Amino acid sequence: MEDGVAFAQIDFNGSERFQRLRAELGVTAFGLNLILLAPGQAGRIHRHEHQEEVYLVLDGELSLYVEGDEHVLGQGALARVAPNVRRQLVNRRPRRVVLLALGGAAAHEGRDGVAYVSWDDATGAPPQQIPLPADVPVDAA
Repeated sequence: MEDGVAFAQIDFNGSERFQRLRAELGVTAFGLNLILLAPGQAGRIHRHEHQEEVYLVLDGELSLYVEGDEHVLGQGALARVAPNVRRQLVNRRPRRVVLLALGGAAAHEGRDGVAYVSWDDATGAPPQQIPLPADVPVDAA
């Protein structure tokens, strides 16, 4: 796992079907791709031997086929597909589909966060022990 911080920009208007965000950010713990499907486009029927995937529809309406059965996912919908389950991503609508695909194969290490009350604090505590901060003023647009 790389140290530091990395930034990338999603290209919502790109012509490529896949934007490899994992590679752009240097992420090594999980897969992360932006997928753009034009009307009528379909991905390959595929499965993963070890990796589970989560699909998050950002825009449009995705037809997710799981072992041949169609599941229609609209904007904001999420779906998880386990390893060894065949799936296919299809855009059957006249509007482009934009989605994030996240994948991982190792066990998640949850509850390893450390929270701080102030930037000046040298030691922290589990997030559940630190109160949420006060709301901040909103910048005028």
